[in-house]
Amino acid sequence: MTAPDRFEELSAGLATGVRERQGLVGLVLLGSASDEARHRRDEWSDHDFFAVTAAGRGAEIRPDLSWLPDQDRLVLTAREGEIGFVAVYDDAHVFEFAFSDAAELAEARAGDATVLVDDESGTTAMLLAQSRARAAEGDRFDPANDARLVLVKLLIGVGRVRRGEVLNGNAFIRHWAVHLLVRAIRGRFAAASTALRDANDPMRRFERDFPGWGAHIAAAVDLPIEETAYELYRMTREILEPGWDEFPSRAADVVATRLGWS
Repeated sequence: MTAPDRFEELSAGLATGVRERQGLVGLVLLGSASDEARHRRDEWSDHDFFAVTAAGRGAEIRPDLSWLPDQDRLVLTAREGEIGFVAVYDDAHVFEFAFSDAAELAEARAGDATVLVDDESGTTAMLLAQSRARAAEGDRFDPANDARLVLVKLLIGVGRVRRGEVLNGNAFIRHWAVHLLVRAIRGRFAAASTALRDANDPMRRFERDFPGWGAHIAAAVDLPIEETAYELYRMTREILEPGWDEFPSRAADVVATRLGWS
């Protein structure tokens, strides 16, 4: 567990590193690392942030992570894509961050956030405002479409498993179908989603908003793969179909017949 004072020390160290590294102009702490959401921090909280470079200098500066605090305590750093990075310290505390200029972060989304470092032009504040606007726009669901896609992912996934492509089938069933079912539930019962939800990831804190359904979905995922698929199918109908004219009932019947579930 990262103690509160250690967490704050790392935040301060990040701000110092950004201010002192030539070419870096901004730092935004995201999620539970921000002041807005500090009440959500627990033993598993890490540091999520944007480190913003001067315009056009992202590619030049990205190979250098010497500005991260407590260099002697880093046990690994790694890249996730072109602008994503992770770092892990000897106490297992994690940094996850995007490291680029504002233009490269043009599609970024942000919810709870705190700007710790900015330039005179307010580049980082503007980036955050745009990221929040994108998150708000993206925090919308089309439950009818998501419900249809749940059925498609289950149909394809079970087919892949029966063909012998178990790894790929698992991805369709345990990842895509679950994700889409969660989206469909949040969209169908939008009023039950509280401020705890993550605008960027509907899976986050789903169990807080829908404890019963969350527990049932989690239990289904732990079953053997075809049983998982059937339970997800059953829950999709049980939760979403009653009293909802937009539910694709005929398609659900077709999927059940094809997979021998009818």
